[in-house]
Amino acid sequence: MTLVEQDGRSDGDPSRGDAIVDWSAAAQIAGRLARPGPQASRDELADLVEGLRTAAEAAVPHVLDVTRMTPAGGPSNGPTTGLGTVYVVDRARWARANTEIMASLTDGVTDALVGEQGRVPQATALVGAAQVGSVLAVLSSRVLGQFDPYSGLGAPSGGSPGSPGRLVLVAPNVLQVERALDLRPADFRLWVCLHEQTHALQFAAAPWLADHLRGRASALLTELSASSRRLAEARLREKLATVGRAVLHAVRGEDGTFVDGLLTPEEQDRLADVTAVMALLEGHADVAMDAVGPRTVRTVRSIRRKFEARRDGEGRSGFDVVLRRVLGMDAKIAQYRDGAAFVRAVEKEVGRDGFNAVWASPENLPTAREIADARAWVRRVHG
Repeated sequence: MTLVEQDGRSDGDPSRGDAIVDWSAAAQIAGRLARPGPQASRDELADLVEGLRTAAEAAVPHVLDVTRMTPAGGPSNGPTTGLGTVYVVDRARWARANTEIMASLTDGVTDALVGEQGRVPQATALVGAAQVGSVLAVLSSRVLGQFDPYSGLGAPSGGSPGSPGRLVLVAPNVLQVERALDLRPADFRLWVCLHEQTHALQFAAAPWLADHLRGRASALLTELSASSRRLAEARLREKLATVGRAVLHAVRGEDGTFVDGLLTPEEQDRLADVTAVMALLEGHADVAMDAVGPRTVRTVRSIRRKFEARRDGEGRSGFDVVLRRVLGMDAKIAQYRDGAAFVRAVEKEVGRDGFNAVWASPENLPTAREIADARAWVRRVHG
């Protein structure tokens, strides 16, 4: 499938001469390696693009209704949805766009790794580009949609509170899942857009959230990089051995993650809290996309049943299982489920409006412990 970016945007140059990854090269590699997707006629492509745009617009009032959330300052005037601009893209454009996001999030990491007076060798930056580009090319066939709260797919969204971001829908992947699971296209496209527009509303209702997440992630990456630079050679060998063991665990289907043994206890705690926020965002969007019910998405229960079976890996090859583990995709699925369980448990205790206190300030975000113990969050926030 060949599908051009529908809004006439050109790809920016995310490269920095002194970056740990040559981001421009990573974008080119990701774009070249991304597989095109299922075959479709010109008429089918036109219907797909129009159907996704229609679904993105139709999802907004349903999301506002089921979440009982309001964008800061009221709905924006962004084109198409009122929550942000919609882009319908192919896999290559999604992969290239995500190099821009990653480049933004890793600002400052280079100095932490090589020191203020150092410089990243070109060969190192190109190796990093090959690794990042290859991973994004693989992921590009698995992502249905993504909300990016940063303008330019990488910079803070317009610099103003409540400014809309961009909703990116990966058309070939939506089409592929529709066909593979024998889903009603209009229902599935709306269901996907309900999830992504919930993300758009999260950032619109909590205009501090994008900077908060970016700051926490960047600080953690910088800290980890600085720690790595100061490691003694023996410690570095130990960490490399740990990574090797993690790969073996993945290949054998055993428990074990790349994080185990790689971080200090303090770093693990900070990473866990960032992960808890991501679980909240994903779980909340999953709850919202199902909450609309069959009056809005007639086949919602069938879609959820088939989609969960797909997530759990029915009929998946051994290679794909290994790949999912190595890329951390199983952990991502756990985020959806843990976050959704937290949202439902909080709403059972204090109702939907009580849950929405989570968007009031960074202090109200759940910790990693609270994601697993919703009552602890209720006690802390509501007394």
